[in-house]
Amino acid sequence: MPRPLLQVLLTIGWSFFGVVLVYGGARLFDRLAPIDYRAEIRRGNLAAGVVMASVILAIAAVVVVVLAT
Repeated sequence: MPRPLLQVLLTIGWSFFGVVLVYGGARLFDRLAPIDYRAEIRRGNLAAGVVMASVILAIAAVVVVVLAT
């Protein structure tokens, strides 16, 4: 397999793995938190949306650092 193709496949694989980790971390936070953030967001609670966005960004920052090393 040519090296550029291998690099593209590795990038796609690690990207998929990173997305799975971020999704899993957000789901874990949602299950551990005493508030049902998904229901609150559906009802239009802006504060719940900001909290979930912050959690997702924080998890993504950790995943990027871990996958970059």
